[in-house]
Amino acid sequence: MGNFVFKRKIYDEMTEWKEKRSEKYALLIKGARRVGKSTIAEEFAKNEFKSYILIDFAHTSKDIIELFDDTYNLDFFFLQLQQLTGIRLYEKESVIIFDEVQLHPKARQAIKYLVADGRYKYIETGSLLSIRKNTKDILIPSEEHKISMYPMDFEEFLWAIDDEITVETINMLLKNKKSAGNAMHRNLMRIFRLYMLIGGMPQAIETYLEHNNLQLVDETKREIIDLYEEDFTKIDSTGLTGDIYDSIPASLSSNASRYVLSNAREGMRSEFVRELIPDMLSSYTVNIAYHANNPAIGMALEKDIGRYKLFVSDVGLFVSLVFKDKKYTENVIYNKLLSDKLESNLGYVYENVVAQMLVAGGNNLFYYTMHSDTSNHLYEIDFLLSMGDKICPIEVKSGNYRAHRSLDMFCEKYSRRIAEKYVVHTKDYEWKNGIHYIPVYMVPFLSK
Repeated sequence: MGNFVFKRKIYDEMTEWKEKRSEKYALLIKGARRVGKSTIAEEFAKNEFKSYILIDFAHTSKDIIELFDDTYNLDFFFLQLQQLTGIRLYEKESVIIFDEVQLHPKARQAIKYLVADGRYKYIETGSLLSIRKNTKDILIPSEEHKISMYPMDFEEFLWAIDDEITVETINMLLKNKKSAGNAMHRNLMRIFRLYMLIGGMPQAIETYLEHNNLQLVDETKREIIDLYEEDFTKIDSTGLTGDIYDSIPASLSSNASRYVLSNAREGMRSEFVRELIPDMLSSYTVNIAYHANNPAIGMALEKDIGRYKLFVSDVGLFVSLVFKDKKYTENVIYNKLLSDKLESNLGYVYENVVAQMLVAGGNNLFYYTMHSDTSNHLYEIDFLLSMGDKICPIEVKSGNYRAHRSLDMFCEKYSRRIAEKYVVHTKDYEWKNGIHYIPVYMVPFLSK
């Protein structure tokens, strides 16, 4: 496989850290396994520093590991580190990368003293950073500037496939509230469906670029899912965390107003599952939307922690999970998905990708449900976004987008709180009766 180094938006955040915060803080890049943390850290070090040392705690020598047993004499520590790696460090011009730092908590604890020393800069990468065994008996340093890395978003995917036109086109259409027209819209939807099938994991995109074969892409994604499920055993030994992850598509497809525990395992208490959620979120393998008890600004203050929906953090992995009952997903299924000809209601796939795009845009996810005054029917707003001192309701539709009773009732009840109203669907852009009917490929650009 070739050495692909993709353009990533997080690079700008790393540059800001170097220029404004690196004197007082190490940079901690948090994210799921295989999301590209190590690659971007090393690429940044190569481009922005005179020299760098990369310590991969998943694969490094015992001698380097033992250096962190005693960091009292930093002169001797740095002397040994340079000798063992054969790399010279330059004061103020070198960076040391602690890759997969959660595997060696003592190294993370040492950050406090290394940053205070001031000779060099430090970048840490990690996932599952907060589970107990990765924090037990160490002092978590406050000298960390934390940033999150997510799977490649739609715009980064377009950069990867050398598409320099589509982003500009979509931005122009959205800014001017214009429809694309049949031919252009079909093309834009085909490109977006390709992103949905491949997803944003760099290895999956590499496989696609090298082989142009979606079945091989699926095999790559399944290897990543297997890796995640191995990691889940570090959260709990019962296998429940893996079951929760695997059952996310089933829970979303059931149209339930919350995550359905019985899809994961019968008879499981919600309180026990709730204890696992923070560690799952720490792994960055899932996104969570909480029910907003009071849909207004400051929704985080009144969220219902016992009522939530889970989404897979990468839509490409989500698609592979949908077909996990098969050993692999054949090209014929992917081709039907790509051409939108598979006879299946895939609305929940769109809901998952919208969640992913909103999170990548820096949003926390909230949703809202309410009962009709005249019946027991439950109405649901899929997502709520804050905009200034107002909120924006979003309803995701894969079928008939003209019928949106939930959105209508919500807007009637909370009319004074609402800024913009969105129906996300698979058809062309339309502005009608105060509602933006936007094709799903426009979602990443809503806040621009």
